[in-house]
Amino acid sequence: MGFISWIILGLFAGAIAKLLLPGRDPGGLVGTTIIGIVGAFLGGWISSTFLDTDVKKSFFNGPTWLSAIGGSLVLLIIYRIFFGNSRER
Repeated sequence: MGFISWIILGLFAGAIAKLLLPGRDPGGLVGTTIIGIVGAFLGGWISSTFLDTDVKKSFFNGPTWLSAIGGSLVLLIIYRIFFGNSRER
């Protein structure tokens, strides 16, 4: 899978993570999109490095999607913990 494929996967992973964790994010749509892209890269790296899962096969590979969504969820949770809901301040 190429770099552009990971970016597209990250966009979808960020959207799915947002659906799984509804609520207002401090960064809005742009922040969630960036978190999704970075989360996809992070999840893919962790999955291939530590879990010995081949995430470079194809775009429609189940472990690739799970690692991207998992990475996006983790980053979204961390982002909400550290930055909270800035719209209330």
